[in-house]
Amino acid sequence: MKIGMLTSGGDCQALNATMRGVVKGLSNNIDDLEIYGFYDGYKGLIYGNYRLLESKDFSGILTVGGTILGTSRQPFKLMREPDENGLDKVEAMKNTYYKLNLDCLVILGGNGTQKTANLLREEGLNVIHLPKTIDNDIYGTDVTFGFQSAVNIACEAIDCIHTTAASHNRVFIVEVMGHKVGWLTLYAGVASGADIILLPEIPYDMDKIIDAIEKRHKAGKGFTILAVAEGAISKEDAALSKKELKKKRAESKYPSVSYEIAARITEKTGSEVRVAVPGHTQRGGSPCPYDRVLCTRLGSAAARAIMDGDYGNMIAMINGETKRVPLEDVAGKLKTVDPNCKMIKEAKTIGISFGD
Repeated sequence: MKIGMLTSGGDCQALNATMRGVVKGLSNNIDDLEIYGFYDGYKGLIYGNYRLLESKDFSGILTVGGTILGTSRQPFKLMREPDENGLDKVEAMKNTYYKLNLDCLVILGGNGTQKTANLLREEGLNVIHLPKTIDNDIYGTDVTFGFQSAVNIACEAIDCIHTTAASHNRVFIVEVMGHKVGWLTLYAGVASGADIILLPEIPYDMDKIIDAIEKRHKAGKGFTILAVAEGAISKEDAALSKKELKKKRAESKYPSVSYEIAARITEKTGSEVRVAVPGHTQRGGSPCPYDRVLCTRLGSAAARAIMDGDYGNMIAMINGETKRVPLEDVAGKLKTVDPNCKMIKEAKTIGISFGD
């Protein structure tokens, strides 16, 4: 059996652990096995940059972050467009697949990666997708690997801010990653006791944010911590068209939404505001124990699907069980936070403001 493997899109802590799970699941059940690793995501598949991997390549990587294969972003919308030399990328990927006589291509990545995986399925290739992203926004699975590890890091950042915010009686904004969704900010904010949590799914009202800060001040609490998703948006901006919003952001003097919110708070309250951006630290380091277990299970389930010859699926975690979900049912869909979900209602009950 010949298996190809690649990691695509943004990196995260648990890619190596997941690849290890797949390979261990296959090698323990198949005697004649070859694993080909493609370097730098789909780029390696397009340009034939790969090597035959050995068992030692997967030894000791359960706890190692990043990816031993390297990764790159290859936008799905450009996959059907020739490269600068006129190369047809889709045909090139197919040619590499057939040249190696692969039985299956195992693809680890997020939403854009998944859409390309589904494209390759439509082109007749046997593929298995494993859902990776710290954003936790892949439709059809309860959780993605990398998410919990990123939550831990974002939570630790906010925890550390608590002491300095309390010491100086300041308002602190911690900007959390997550792209267009608020899962990471929601979980990290609740876990670390943030006073205000701003999510892309709940457009904020600046007056409500000011009210929440002043309410704490009147209660004798000298500091306030805001966990702000990088994709957070005001009600005014949410009402704009995509074109208008793009133009406004291009003309903005602020590097991100957090700095704009900070300026508005200072302007309206006179409070001293600081912004902390953990940034790519949220992608780094070792995978947490939860992710190590999740990746081992997903990898093992992917190996079983390959041995069963059941291709064209994403291996998902649903209600604590691994499931095979057809790529055609989930590719191109986004899993967002429901503003009316129980977790947000429960957070509001204990006094957390969502700026609405």
